[in-house]
Amino acid sequence: MKRRNLISLGPQECREFLEQSRTAVLSTIDRRGYPHAVAMWYVMDNGAAVMTTYAKSQKAMNIRRNAKVAFLAESGTTYDTLKGVLVRGRADLISDVDGCVQVLKRIHRKMTGAFPEGVEEALRAQAQKRVIIKVTPERISSWDHSKLGGMY
Repeated sequence: MKRRNLISLGPQECREFLEQSRTAVLSTIDRRGYPHAVAMWYVMDNGAAVMTTYAKSQKAMNIRRNAKVAFLAESGTTYDTLKGVLVRGRADLISDVDGCVQVLKRIHRKMTGAFPEGVEEALRAQAQKRVIIKVTPERISSWDHSKLGGMY
């Protein structure tokens, strides 16, 4: 059996890993054709990763030119604990203030475990200048080195 098949995560394992991971790296392609990689907080929505950014950000400009992106969530600090999911797909930019507020609220809950009163107005003010990035998967790769059982 191929080593890749030994360490791949199943579809449910990928979903759970992406739901639980807190930060991922979003890679877009800049105007010179180089990768532009940034750490992002996100939530999952029906199999797509969603996050927000300022409408005039570099990543938003890159997505407008080329919607192909990579989205990587990973964990582990030693070889035997490395685990990750790499999503290659297309990103859509969605201009929707109410939708952006909802995504920001979900991210805030995920990252802090709570949603204090008064935060929504601050998020609504932020959302005026932001867009939603929705990454729809086209190809997914995954790995979990703990499945190797000490065989490196």
